Amino acid sequence: MTNTPLSVPPVTPGHTAVGGNPVKRFLTATEIDTRLLGMLAALLLIWGGFHMYGTIVNGNGAFLTPRNLWNLSVQTSSIGIMATGMVLVIITRNIDLSVGSLIGVTGMTMGILQVDVLPQILGLGHWSIWIITCVVGISLGALIGAFHGWLIAYRGIPSFIVTLGGLMVWRGMAFIANGGKTISPVDSTFALLGGGPGGNVGATGSWIVGLLACVGVVWMLINGRKQRVKHEFPKRPMWAEVTLGAIGCGAIIGSVLLMNAYPLPVGILRRLELPEDAFVSHGFAIPVLIMIAVGIAMTILMTRTRFGRYVFAIGGNPEAAALAGINTRWMTLKIFALMGALTGIAAVIASARLNSATNALGTLDELYVIAAAVIGGTSLAGGVGTIYGAILGALVMQSLQSGMVLIGFDAAIQRIVVGMVLVLAVYLDNLYRARTK
Repeated sequence: MTNTPLSVPPVTPGHTAVGGNPVKRFLTATEIDTRLLGMLAALLLIWGGFHMYGTIVNGNGAFLTPRNLWNLSVQTSSIGIMATGMVLVIITRNIDLSVGSLIGVTGMTMGILQVDVLPQILGLGHWSIWIITCVVGISLGALIGAFHGWLIAYRGIPSFIVTLGGLMVWRGMAFIANGGKTISPVDSTFALLGGGPGGNVGATGSWIVGLLACVGVVWMLINGRKQRVKHEFPKRPMWAEVTLGAIGCGAIIGSVLLMNAYPLPVGILRRLELPEDAFVSHGFAIPVLIMIAVGIAMTILMTRTRFGRYVFAIGGNPEAAALAGINTRWMTLKIFALMGALTGIAAVIASARLNSATNALGTLDELYVIAAAVIGGTSLAGGVGTIYGAILGALVMQSLQSGMVLIGFDAAIQRIVVGMVLVLAVYLDNLYRARTK
């Protein structure tokens, strides 16, 4: 028995809407976000374009290979994590220009802590060094973010000015903290969080993650249908539910196969005393799993909690939200504190991946994070944005940067392209909002 999708006027349960072309009926029945499809199409176009360019010019396309896509997933992790927080900031009509510098100062603090301080207290290689380092780094990021939020919410300073000042102040603090010197190497366990040698879960671990994710997809569809019945909302047709489940699980299994297709290099095989011709898969990198966990947690926060409803309410109309009893100033402080904590997590991944702490860590990351959020559908006018869109936007941005590096574009050309893409994304967002109105 088929049922009416949410996007059409309520009719008698059991009847299906008619009219329209098959594609429109499919999108209506499955309730797939058309902007998501647009981003996926753009991503596939970018991947295919860079691969074809490499094939034509160099004789071998290096982009659509397990190795490059595995590295691309790791490179996307830190930007993707920060982009999930930037969604909340932009939804509430604010901006945070300080995240790149915040990565620098938290990364430098963690570097000093685990290289110069904790080994003197706990002993070199102590098991707790990486845990204390991560806690301090994330806490410092949250504290700085809360300070920014306090200045914005309780002192009435525009977020643009506060975070622009933070961009300069925290970068300078990172330099002063260690005189501009690079701190290396970091704790060996801490380094695994960056996805370097050993920083992956292997083939078996990847299949476990993939199967759990598939179970999660099926549970979400079943639970969502039960909730629609409970609250007497129109249900999706059963074929649409099955199609969504098949698409979701297919994408997950495809990702697992892709990650497992990238083998460990010979050098690591020798270190592990394995035959050089053995095929041992990398599997998912730890930073990617951290990004996925953050994405799931942030999605739940935004769609299943009072906090998330308040965020959208403030973004839709701050004055009305305040009149409705929402403490908008306290919410702003918490949003910026959350942004700072997520930046601290990104700093853990970035410094662990480099196996060092440098003053240049996170340089220009604020531009990529904002661009990722905007490309992912977050409106600069406030009130609109999704977590999965921001992560996809980060993947688009990193794909552009990685592809340009592979084909030999210099840094100047890369920045020109990123700037053009950001302007185009805002223009398309304006067109989309005008059309929906």
